[in-house]
Amino acid sequence: MVCGEAMTSSKASNPLKITDTTLRDAHQSLAATRMRTSDMEPIAAEMDRAGFWSAEVWGGATFDVATRFLAEDPWERVRVLKRLMPNTPLQMLLRGQNLVGYRNYADDVVTAFVDHAAEVGIDVFRVFDAVNDERNFETAANAIKEAGKHFQASICYSVTESHMGGAIYNLDYFVNKAKTLQDMGADSLCIKDMAGLLAPYDAYDLVKALKENLSIPIHLHNHYTSGMASMTILKAVEAGIDIVDTCLSPYAMRTSQPAIEPLTVALQGTDRDPGLDLSHLLKLSEYFEAISPMYRGYFDTTRASVVDTSVLSHQIPGGMASNLISQLKEADALDRLEEVYQELPRVRKELGFPPLVTPTSQIVGTQAVQNVLFGRYTMVSTQVKDYVYGLYGRTPAPIDPGVTKEVLKDYERGQEPVSGRAADYLEPEMDQAKEATDGLAQDIGDVLTYALYPVTGLRFLKWKYGLEPIPDEVKAKTLEQINAEEELVSKAKAGLLVEKGSQEAAATAGSSGPATGRAFNVYVGNEKYQVQVESLGDGGVGGIAAPSGYTVTPAITPVIAAPHAQPSTPPTPHPIETTPAPASAAQESVDGTAIRAPMPGIMLRYSVEVGQQVKKGAPVLVLEAMKMENSIPSPVDGTVRELKVSPGNWVKKNDILAIIG
Repeated sequence: MVCGEAMTSSKASNPLKITDTTLRDAHQSLAATRMRTSDMEPIAAEMDRAGFWSAEVWGGATFDVATRFLAEDPWERVRVLKRLMPNTPLQMLLRGQNLVGYRNYADDVVTAFVDHAAEVGIDVFRVFDAVNDERNFETAANAIKEAGKHFQASICYSVTESHMGGAIYNLDYFVNKAKTLQDMGADSLCIKDMAGLLAPYDAYDLVKALKENLSIPIHLHNHYTSGMASMTILKAVEAGIDIVDTCLSPYAMRTSQPAIEPLTVALQGTDRDPGLDLSHLLKLSEYFEAISPMYRGYFDTTRASVVDTSVLSHQIPGGMASNLISQLKEADALDRLEEVYQELPRVRKELGFPPLVTPTSQIVGTQAVQNVLFGRYTMVSTQVKDYVYGLYGRTPAPIDPGVTKEVLKDYERGQEPVSGRAADYLEPEMDQAKEATDGLAQDIGDVLTYALYPVTGLRFLKWKYGLEPIPDEVKAKTLEQINAEEELVSKAKAGLLVEKGSQEAAATAGSSGPATGRAFNVYVGNEKYQVQVESLGDGGVGGIAAPSGYTVTPAITPVIAAPHAQPSTPPTPHPIETTPAPASAAQESVDGTAIRAPMPGIMLRYSVEVGQQVKKGAPVLVLEAMKMENSIPSPVDGTVRELKVSPGNWVKKNDILAIIG
C-alpha cells in the first residue's frame, strides 16, 4: 500500500502514522455527515500531498445521508476522490454484517457491497461489529481479502465501570478478541473508542498488552467527547501504538477526533515524529475553515464547553446524547430527558451490555425513549426484536430472560432466540433487489443502494434518473447564499433591517401583522426573534438591497421581539431534513377509529389493504422513527377503511395514518 509521501520528512526511528478523518468521521461527528462531495473536490489533491497513512472518506453514515439528505450518489464520491487522491489509500468504516445500514444483511449483499466498494476505490476496510461478535466479520473479511485490500479489524471499546475492568470489558476480554481477529487474517487491528471513554493510563496498558500479543499494527480511533482524547493518544504513543486517527482543526475536538496540528508539534523531534509538514496542514485547515459556514448550522452551539464531561459519568456517547434530545424534541417530550438517561443503563443491562455504537446505540437509545414515552417494552421496534432473537450476534452478556419473553411474544420468527452466526438465518437478498430495480438500476451500485435502503434508496434512484424532482431542501446551497442568510439573521438580531423612518410601521406590524404578510420566529442561540414577511414590490429588504448571490422574495421587514426565556434546549436552527408528507392533520375528524403516528417518522409500508378485516393488535403499518422500524397495530377489531399516507413520506406526530371502521 503506497501512501502520499510528498509532504513528509520524518527522520524518527518509529514515526507515528496518521489516518485523517476530516472527510468522513469528523464531519459526521460535528455536522451530521452533511459535507458534500463538491466541497471535498477543491482540496482533495492537497490532502493527497499531506502524507497520511490513509484518508477515511466513506462508510459509517455517509451512505445513508448522501442518498437521503444530499441527493448524491455515494459510490460516485469514492470514484471522484480516488481520481483526485491517487497516492493516499482511501479508507471506509464498515459495520460488519450491517455494512452501512442498521441491520444485518445477507451474505450475498455483504460480498457484493465489498466487491463494488473495492472496485470504485476503497483500499482500507475498517470493519467492526456492534456486539464484538467475530462471526459477523467472516463474510466481509473473506471478500476484502479476496479483493486484495487491507482488512482492518476493530474492537469496540466499552466499559461498565469508570475504567477498563469488571466482569466483561477487562484487559483479557480485549486481548482475546484481538487474537481471534488476527487469526482471521486481519492486516491491522483498531481500538475503536467511539465514546471517548478510554482513559490515558488504560490506553497505555491496553496498547502495551496488544503489542506484546499481536504481530500486526495497532491503530487507535477515539473521540474528544470526554476531553481525554489527546492525553489518551499520547499515552498510547508511549506504549507503542502504530497509527492514530486525527482530523484537521476546524472539524476537530468536541465529539470529533483530536486535531492533527498540535499533535504534530507535540511529537516533533521525538522518535515518534510523524514528519508531517505543519505549514501544509495549516493550509488545509484554512480551506475547511473557509467552507465551515456551509455546515455551521449543524454544529451544536447550545453549550459553551467543547467537551461533554458528563459522559465520564453517564457513559453515553455525545452523538447518542444529541440523538436522544432530538428524538424527545420531535415527540414533544424533552422534559422527560432525565427519565430517559435513567432508563438507558437499565435497558443496556437488560440487552446484554452491548457497546454503544451504531446500530446498538440506536437500538438501546430508541428503546429507552419508547419505554419512557409508552411504557416498558410496550412498543418494540423490529430491530430490537431481531437483536433479542439473535440476528445481530452474540451479546457480551446474556439478555434478560424476562425481556426476551416480552419482546419475542409475537415475533414472526419465533419465541426462542438463536445462537448461531447471525447471517446464517438470513435468506439471500440480491436477486430480489435486482428484480425490484429492474429497468431503473443502471449498475450494481444502484442495486446495492436499493438493497441497503429499500425506501429512501429507491427514492434517491428516482431523483438520480429524473423520475421524480429533487426537493429543494436537499439541494445544495452556495456559500454566498449561506453567508447572505447569516447576514440577514445578524441584521434581524440587531434590528438593522428596519428601514430608516419606518419604526412606527414596524411596531404596527408587530402588533397586528401585515394584512398580506406572514410571521416567522427566528431562533439565534437562546434568543427568539419575530420576523414579519410582506411584499414591498422592490425586491429589497426593508429598503436595503439584497446581498449579491441571494434573492429575497418577498422582502423581509423584521419586528424584533424582546428575547425571552426558552426551554433548556431551544428549537434547533437546522435546515429541515425531510419532506413533510401530505398526511392528514391531527385534528381531522374521521368516521371510524384513526391510527395516528405515535412519533414523527417515515411511513415505510402498510401490512394491510383497504377492505381487509383486522383484529385488535394485528399489525397495520410500519413506521420508521429514530432510524428504527416500528410495527403499529390496530387498536380495534374492524375493517380497513382508508390508508392515508403514501409509503416513503414523512409524517408528524399524531398524523392520521389509517382508519379502521
